[in-house]
Amino acid sequence: MAAEIHSRPQSRRPVLLSKVEGHQDAVSAALLIPKEDGVITAGEDRTIRVWLKRDSGQYWPSIYHTMSSPCSAMAYHHDSRRIFVGQDNGAIMEFHISEDFNKMNFVKTYPAHQNRVSAITFCLASEWVISTGHDKCVSWMCTRSGSMLGRHYFTSWASCLQYDHETQHAFVGDYSGQITLLKLEQNTCSVITTLKGHEGSITSLWWDPVQRLLFSGASDHSIIMWDIGGRKGRTLLLQGHHDKVQAICYIQLTRQLVSCSADGGIAVWNMDISREEAPQWLESDSCQKCEQPFFWNIKQMWDTKTIGLRQHHCRKCGQAVCGKCSTKRSSYPIMGFEFQVRVCDSCFESIKDEDRTSLATFHEGKHNISHMSMDISRGLMVTCGSDRIVKIWDMTPVVGCSLATGFSSR
Repeated sequence: MAAEIHSRPQSRRPVLLSKVEGHQDAVSAALLIPKEDGVITAGEDRTIRVWLKRDSGQYWPSIYHTMSSPCSAMAYHHDSRRIFVGQDNGAIMEFHISEDFNKMNFVKTYPAHQNRVSAITFCLASEWVISTGHDKCVSWMCTRSGSMLGRHYFTSWASCLQYDHETQHAFVGDYSGQITLLKLEQNTCSVITTLKGHEGSITSLWWDPVQRLLFSGASDHSIIMWDIGGRKGRTLLLQGHHDKVQAICYIQLTRQLVSCSADGGIAVWNMDISREEAPQWLESDSCQKCEQPFFWNIKQMWDTKTIGLRQHHCRKCGQAVCGKCSTKRSSYPIMGFEFQVRVCDSCFESIKDEDRTSLATFHEGKHNISHMSMDISRGLMVTCGSDRIVKIWDMTPVVGCSLATGFSSR
């Protein structure tokens, strides 16, 4: 069933304001134009389009530009009206959009990668365009000269990118599930640290420079919050999606995280509470509750004349347990587990009913979502994906505040 378009907000769920259709292939990226009723989209059909809202309420393309290769990533800088479009052939093309958004002039081409561009960011202060690609590298190029300043290679495809403009630190996620923190210099870079915690490829990153928090979404359906600034090394795990997490956005004003998954799931997480860090899984040769041996513990099986059991882990305490000592399942939202997970029987007894109260809201976008972007000041969100449809949402009923005025109704 197609999502219904509402003219008035309905409480406690995203309101679909508009659907934009016209691309002939998957839409790779969509961005809301700040302070304008407009959207910029880039697609696998090799087109860049600028859509403006007409008096009829419908969005119509004011710019339709065809590229030489499928468009894979996009960055837009509103104050300078510069747009950078990454392509499947590895090139990044820069354009300048006119003030009335009816014309787009080509500026230059950057030979950034040897393969598909996966993410782009532009830093006006340094005049750098920074990008990641499927050629397993992050590159940064000078937008004044168009020349390459530096590259850093990884062992896997570089899939997503965030950049701290003040400190010149870049966060790069890759297909191995690793996040690398780099310090970029004019012609070189240094690896600061690597973050490992996901069991699947990194699909999305979001950096909040105010609280110095990094959020990562992955194909393992989970989100991790990394506390880069204060409590170094502290991580919070969020599990509530049933497909890979494609996009995330942290709203610093309301301490809420918005995430979207490939199956159309939209989640809004309350991060304005004291959450518990998920424990590290403990390893043992026998169940840490009943002391029965696990199946690889040959000596204990022989000594006790018993058959070894399969090892499991309690998500609340992290202990290695057998199936008989972990027969229960429970949600535990304060630790990020929004749906039921395995817990040992003793931990199950310690979880109260109020502990199972959800700390996130879940909504159905009713289309495949491969990319999401938010205009936080207006509480608007745009989603797009392989179904070739772009949807514009009013998120203010869900995030529970008037973002434009900074007034929270919670």
